[in-house]
Amino acid sequence: MFQKLADRFSKKPDERHILSLDVGTEFVKALIARVEVDEESGKEQARIVGVGRKHQNLSDMHSGAIADIAAVVDNCEAALTEAEEMAGVSAQDVVMGIAGELVKGNTTTIKYRRADSNKEMDDRELQEIIEQVQKRALERAEAELAWESGVENIEITMVNAAVVSVSIDGYKVTNPVGFKGKDVSVQLFCAFAPMVHIGALERVALDLNLNLLAVTAEPFAVAKSVGSDVSESFSAIFVDVGGGTTDIALVNDGGVEGTKMFGIGGRSFTSSVAKSLNLTFEQAEERKCNLSKNSDDEQARKALIPTVKVWLSGVELALSEFDSVDQLPSKILLCGGGSGLPYVPKALESNKWREQVPISANIEVRHIEPKQVDRVVDDTGKVSDYSYITSMGLLNVGLDAIHTETPSKKFINKINQAMQS
Repeated sequence: MFQKLADRFSKKPDERHILSLDVGTEFVKALIARVEVDEESGKEQARIVGVGRKHQNLSDMHSGAIADIAAVVDNCEAALTEAEEMAGVSAQDVVMGIAGELVKGNTTTIKYRRADSNKEMDDRELQEIIEQVQKRALERAEAELAWESGVENIEITMVNAAVVSVSIDGYKVTNPVGFKGKDVSVQLFCAFAPMVHIGALERVALDLNLNLLAVTAEPFAVAKSVGSDVSESFSAIFVDVGGGTTDIALVNDGGVEGTKMFGIGGRSFTSSVAKSLNLTFEQAEERKCNLSKNSDDEQARKALIPTVKVWLSGVELALSEFDSVDQLPSKILLCGGGSGLPYVPKALESNKWREQVPISANIEVRHIEPKQVDRVVDDTGKVSDYSYITSMGLLNVGLDAIHTETPSKKFINKINQAMQS
């Protein structure tokens, strides 16, 4: 332990490494990346130099949330050690993801008319806007959690805030400070999670002797990390099928519109095979995984159909709750180990579930490739498929957490700081 601590504090002064720790229901994944500036673009990027993975026991997690802290710490230590051995270095700064049905993310809009349109907006006025957004977003998240859980007064905290858009008199701006105008509109995406979940992740980081840079909602990390460099008008639906939950994020015109999560994932598919065919969970998992490898197992396929239909109903319900957009994007991007089951994309490509959802009949369903994650490059050859996209997205968030501030970044940080105070 003392040697590990010494290693984590002995990095060369001209190098910095960050760690992504994706604590999933099925696996813990650890990615160590070296932070450097890309010579061609001039942007900071994270180059993956170490990869580790450890399987979790059935009792370690529940619906995306930690159920046994000590067991999860042991699993994280195993994955981290594997990544460190591959990288030849240790990383102290970590970004962790949070998922689960009680993580709520929505875009909140504040519109108001200024008393003096000829006066330049200053920091004080911006602070007042932020406070209004904070209050409205918090009330909305608390109401949703109380209704879904049946428990009043759940203590929650913000895990992400991102500016979707700011406009003054219909003119879109990056930072409103210094502008004149009458009518101001601010759209802000906010994600909240129960303190009990945040506290469990903080304890894991503490027990691993890591410096926790950020805890972020996983669907936010994925949505933010894919497509943002393509176009400001980029729009897509992101579907991350994990072991315990399915996380959905809607990106509309380059901004994260909201996130939804429900408790059906890869383990639900396995359980349906085990129950239908009278198998152990381990036997059913093997049969399910063989289907992902194009195995012709008609019994397992039929056993999966009812659960896939229920899962598809969950997707339909989640998308129908994005009532702030008139038309949903026609592009559906998949990631997560559970999305490797061939019946998942086939179900999304079917027509019947879309009859009650405002989405184009001509949709495109495909998996996200690691090379599509912005500012993250794999130097190991081990990050080869869609199951690592969330882990890579966490590295992208880590770059923002350590990045030198630009004027627009300072504006976003003002919002983050105010909402966390």
